[in-house]
Amino acid sequence: MATTREAPSTTEVAAWRSFITAYSRLTDVLERELQAERDMPLTWYDVLVVLQEAPEQQLRMHDLAERVLLSRAGLTRLVDRMTTAGLVERVPCPEDRRGTYVRITDAGRAANLAAAPVHLGGVREHFTRHLSAKELAVFKTAFDRVVEALA
Repeated sequence: MATTREAPSTTEVAAWRSFITAYSRLTDVLERELQAERDMPLTWYDVLVVLQEAPEQQLRMHDLAERVLLSRAGLTRLVDRMTTAGLVERVPCPEDRRGTYVRITDAGRAANLAAAPVHLGGVREHFTRHLSAKELAVFKTAFDRVVEALA
């Protein structure tokens, strides 16, 4: 049964537009910087960070897709390209012969380590330095609440 939804207020629409515009512009500039300075797409960096933080630095493809922050579309092809570049490898899953893990390689760890200062510096330069500590705390609380509601 469909539910009746109330139209968002002007303030709600304006907040949403500001959020998606900021997100789009921020990811574009972070992508350009990472590509220019480390010849790495932002999606590759995202995959490397997720794998670096994972137990045993590996995840099944389904779990990787759930944790990747940027685009899940084309993740198989993305992992294929990263495998060709030597940054990740596919490892058979001992518990399930049909399953495969994606694991970060030594070269992937080195690339992640080299890219982190560029990316984190960009985050500071283009995002966090424009906000007070109080505003950042409010952002975190608000977005954590949205993430929790969507889980």
